[in-house]
Amino acid sequence: MRVVTDFPRPVRTIPTAWIELADGCRLAARIWLPADAERDPVPAILEYLPYRLNDGTAVRDSHHYPYLAGHGFACIRVDQRGTGESDGVLEDEYLPQEQSDACEVIAWIAEQPWCTGKVGMIGISWSGFNSLQVAANRPPALGAIVTLCSTDDRYADDVHYDGGCVASDMLQWASSMLGWNAWPPDPAIVGERWRDMWLERMREAPPFIDPWLGHQRRDAYWKQGSVCEDFSRIDVPVYAVGGWADGYTNAIPRLLEGLSVPRKGLIGPWAHAWPQAGPPQPTIGFLQEVVRWFDHWLRGADTGIMDEPMLRAWIHEPFRPASCYDARPGRWVAEDGWPRSDAPVRTLGLGGDGRLEQDAAGGRVEIVGMQAAGLDAGSWCPYGEVADWPGDQRAMDGMSLTFTSDPLPERLEILGYPEVTLRLESDRPLALVVVRLCEVWPDGASTVVTRALQNLTHRESDELPEPLVPGEPFTATVRLDAAGHAFAAGNRLRVGVSPTYWPWAWPSPEAVRLTVIAGESSLSLPVREPRPEDATLPEFGEPEESEPMKKEVLRPGPAGRTLTHDLSTGRIDLSYDWQVGGLVRLPNGLEVEDRNLTVFSIVEGDPLSARVRCETAGAIGRGDWRTRCETVSEMTCDAGSFHVQCTVRAWEGQKPAFERTWKRTFPRDLV
Repeated sequence: MRVVTDFPRPVRTIPTAWIELADGCRLAARIWLPADAERDPVPAILEYLPYRLNDGTAVRDSHHYPYLAGHGFACIRVDQRGTGESDGVLEDEYLPQEQSDACEVIAWIAEQPWCTGKVGMIGISWSGFNSLQVAANRPPALGAIVTLCSTDDRYADDVHYDGGCVASDMLQWASSMLGWNAWPPDPAIVGERWRDMWLERMREAPPFIDPWLGHQRRDAYWKQGSVCEDFSRIDVPVYAVGGWADGYTNAIPRLLEGLSVPRKGLIGPWAHAWPQAGPPQPTIGFLQEVVRWFDHWLRGADTGIMDEPMLRAWIHEPFRPASCYDARPGRWVAEDGWPRSDAPVRTLGLGGDGRLEQDAAGGRVEIVGMQAAGLDAGSWCPYGEVADWPGDQRAMDGMSLTFTSDPLPERLEILGYPEVTLRLESDRPLALVVVRLCEVWPDGASTVVTRALQNLTHRESDELPEPLVPGEPFTATVRLDAAGHAFAAGNRLRVGVSPTYWPWAWPSPEAVRLTVIAGESSLSLPVREPRPEDATLPEFGEPEESEPMKKEVLRPGPAGRTLTHDLSTGRIDLSYDWQVGGLVRLPNGLEVEDRNLTVFSIVEGDPLSARVRCETAGAIGRGDWRTRCETVSEMTCDAGSFHVQCTVRAWEGQKPAFERTWKRTFPRDLV
């Protein structure tokens, strides 16, 4: 990483600015802009999210926004209503209020004397989501967006539901937001009213899991904010960016296919991370790409970016399984359009003899899934900061029905969505299936290439699921996550099928016997043959950032993932311990600590024993002002319902300031 301190235009920072909305709510903002922007106005770039600009993202922001400001943009980082030092209460994610507020913010920015009136949006994850959502609201001053690690589909492609299955990460994310919503504003910025604002947030901000579990089908709640419902609502250029290791990459090909505006896609090897930082390597000069994009669309400069292919994607070389990676070798390829109209498809049948081949044998093979299957799946959305990639799949393969090819006679490359069509029977009305595509090495090591879940009651529709008829055959087509991968000559392809995948998917209420009708089930691979022009693509620049804000680490916070198995009870606990940087002191004097411990538990043979427990602990203070908040959230089930209990406790100094517990029961809706 090259740290840049000498920019084309000197930069000044406005540490706190206030944006007053029509209803009187004030939002806190930080602004970086060229020092002479009032005399020589510039286009603006907005990032709008709830993660507390004064402490939560302060260090991260310092890597990006002085750099972009130094290249001639005003950069505005705004805390959403009810977060950081902004007024109000955050009641849920991606609400119409959030989008409406952002449109007002964009109008305010466009009217400032340092702005030309043209505004772009950029963001990763939450702010990548709302960049798309705000674009669909068509604020007049918005000229283009860059959306990273985001989704166009809030139901099918986010942390709450996966293929119609209840995702057990749902509680972890709801618990994280419950904890962060209990952090106070900074009295040095908002003054004496900080305590009233803090107490209002804790009293009024609900556990977000309430609406999430209250809407188990794809209904109007999820359609709101899902831009895939009407891509034509977006009328500004879109640059969609992500990595193969991220949880949101599927949205990029869908956006390229569904949008009609000028658009580009970029998929690298990265986790849930900015492409100039990663992990894993190779990283790229992504901020230079951002400058080229916004120079073209907000300034009218001829940067050549739209003369380049629509999609740049990383094709992984074969890689052995590991729980973390510093680098993933491969090469860049490009496509002028998406989808590829002439892409060849290779189809292999799932045989009753366990073989994966063109002329697959018939037969019936069945499995009753182990509840422990999936414990080596890794995180649904890796950040690359903990051992959160899937490891060797040999154990999972042994707990699945597997169909394995002969050694490949030559290298095989794919780019796109593999699909597995399954002819199935279930002995229960409620069932799920996980399908994995692995590369198997000569020594037996098994690497996950891609996978997907499907709640089989959703096989025809996420809006109108229907129970299965036990013993009655049906067909389910499972589209696996998009992938760019090269399988090595001599290695084998393997398809694994299982009706369990804890903790990615909440188990069906009863153990399921799933039968695959072989000879009528198949794998389809989107083949991409290497092309000579792949070697002539322009190189990305060296990774660059502005000089990061200095922080003092008072106590380090290592993170880790552990697995324990009590052989006397059969209980298995998978623990994720995130200590987000430990205890740190920022240049503004704030001392901040943030921890999240999530434990996924299950007892083999008992799907109703599934349990998720999340504990968060946050502390923030300066001098004599000290606050602390803790949350404990737990989710369990029985055959008919999910049960959730959430508790928030807060202290000012050593004195208790707030405590509340919510208890909720949600009927299971065909899950």
